[in-house]
Amino acid sequence: MYLLFFAIWVILNGKINLEITIFGLVIAALMYAFICKFMEFSIQKDIFIFSKMGYIIAYLFILFWEILKANVAVLKLVFSAKYEMEPAIIHFKTTLHTKGARVMLANAITLTPGTITVSLDDDEYVVHCLDKDFGEGIEDSVFTTLLARLEAPIAGKRGK
Repeated sequence: MYLLFFAIWVILNGKINLEITIFGLVIAALMYAFICKFMEFSIQKDIFIFSKMGYIIAYLFILFWEILKANVAVLKLVFSAKYEMEPAIIHFKTTLHTKGARVMLANAITLTPGTITVSLDDDEYVVHCLDKDFGEGIEDSVFTTLLARLEAPIAGKRGK
């Protein structure tokens, strides 16, 4: 996070010299100290995020791919004169342990065309699907598997 703050400082300045670099290092350190003190952030969280960067990048690529596939499926559904849509409300529970992973799953569902997360209460989801076929296998989706891998060390430490 510290490096991100410094990078933003350099980008916003538009040039780099000794004075801007030193001032940027100090400002980035102050911002990092602020988020560590008031926003429950720590160096351990930075290290954890960095160690999971491969999974995070894979998650983003998979999310992008699933959005593209869902767009095609919705287009076929909308422009098909033969097929009649059957909207559905689906209830399911997840095995994800952390709030962050649950929210990321809800966001992935909502970002994917044809589905929207209506509510998330603890580990229970309510999802509206444009067609009942869009909801098949949603509880065991690739998102759930990848998010479980991302949260594995956190859940073990918290004992949830």
